[in-house]
Amino acid sequence: METKEIVLEAMKKAGVPVNAGKLVDLTGLERKEVDKAMKQLKADDAIVSPKACFWQPK
Repeated sequence: METKEIVLEAMKKAGVPVNAGKLVDLTGLERKEVDKAMKQLKADDAIVSPKACFWQPK
């Protein structure tokens, strides 16, 4: 499974908007890996930000 898939799955399981720090805790990935995956997910239009610095799947 790709890093961005792991991050997206963690967001879905959380059930609430999460920030990158929480995703690091949930996935066990390094912060820079999470940031890179989130950048890709944003470009793919797979996640949205309901409030500043928090993200959730579309």
